[in-house]
Amino acid sequence: MNKWIKKGFAVSLAGVMVVGLGACGSSKSSSDEGHLVFQIWDQGQKAGMEAIAKAYMDQNPDVTIEVQATGWDEYWTKLEASATSNSMPDIFWMHSNQLFKYADNGILADCSEIVDSASFSEISVENVRGSDGKLYGVPKDKDIIGLLYNKELFDKASVAYPDDTWTWDDLEAASARIYESTGKYGYMAYSHDQIGYWNFVYQNGGQILNDDCTKAEYTEPATSDAIKYYVGLQENDWCPTQEQFANTGASEMFFSGEGAMFFAGNWDLVNLCTTYPDMNGKWDVAVLPKCPNPASGEGRASISNSVSYATAAKGKNKDLAMDFLKFLASEEGQRIEGESGAAIPAYNGLEDTWIKSFEDNGYDLTLQNLIGMFDYSVKYVNNPSRPSWEPKVEQTMLDIYGRNVTVEEGIQKMQDIVTEAIADN
Repeated sequence: MNKWIKKGFAVSLAGVMVVGLGACGSSKSSSDEGHLVFQIWDQGQKAGMEAIAKAYMDQNPDVTIEVQATGWDEYWTKLEASATSNSMPDIFWMHSNQLFKYADNGILADCSEIVDSASFSEISVENVRGSDGKLYGVPKDKDIIGLLYNKELFDKASVAYPDDTWTWDDLEAASARIYESTGKYGYMAYSHDQIGYWNFVYQNGGQILNDDCTKAEYTEPATSDAIKYYVGLQENDWCPTQEQFANTGASEMFFSGEGAMFFAGNWDLVNLCTTYPDMNGKWDVAVLPKCPNPASGEGRASISNSVSYATAAKGKNKDLAMDFLKFLASEEGQRIEGESGAAIPAYNGLEDTWIKSFEDNGYDLTLQNLIGMFDYSVKYVNNPSRPSWEPKVEQTMLDIYGRNVTVEEGIQKMQDIVTEAIADN
């Protein structure tokens, strides 16, 4: 067992997996036959998952699938507890952050034979690949980061809307003009990795980890320069401070008209549309501004991640769960997800189903901009030791913003944190 898992996972897990899973596999009762529990962490996607389940049940009338949604923190607490007690849900979502932890300990079923890799986004496939190269889940979706902008504030400041020619310089210039003209914030650069500074790092030609994810690269010039630039944005009057973000999130500022721009993941868009219906047509999404003078590359990047469907290696209803997973991996199953609007399907060629779901609901957004960024998307930063280093790196970024350390000291500290975590893995 990996060292980091000993610290983060229940110590008894290895023994439970060896001793208990065989019994679990033979404990199937008649009351369980034909009934699957499908666990997810997003209430907003429950209707979409239920639609997929219904389509499967229509084809298999002797099967019932119960979709259960909990909050993010509760989800992982319950999943870990169920893994140690051999009572995992029949089907559950798996995040790339947790994939190695569960796959490398033999907890997840090998799905290599039911996933046609060529039909899915390359990043989505890689996010279900364990350390041994096998696929421990069915790719569910793929995500991307876009620039949300408030049309009304741009109009009041007489600033042209963002387009694909924008660079970091344009982002700053527009932010300053909007602040001077309206008194409202421009680009809101809050502390976050996937939705924040990682995008700037890769646009500048830097990397958080090297290509095979075995070495930290925070102190490499292209990476450290981009982090310094991103942190420095909060020195401008037109950007809220981290203390302000701690009290009021960027999305709240944006939709209350206090800020003109922020980065957001496509997975948030349905919730934003339904939460702020009065803002329909008053905001839109654009591609991320590019780095004007990158250390290398073309200056474009947007971090892309994905979620997968998984089942336990020795689940009591494994055969039926695997059959449902086959449906989730099919074009039909993936199409239903896209039509729900909750996420962009991982299945290639179904992006328009997601876009059409917004159009059908009357939401006025230029979503094709997001789809175009997949051409230069960058895989979400991840390796087996991430659960150990990620929270410490996040805290270090907050320490930089809080001036507890200088940005230079913080970057070196993040380098050391990740280096030590990799060595301990």
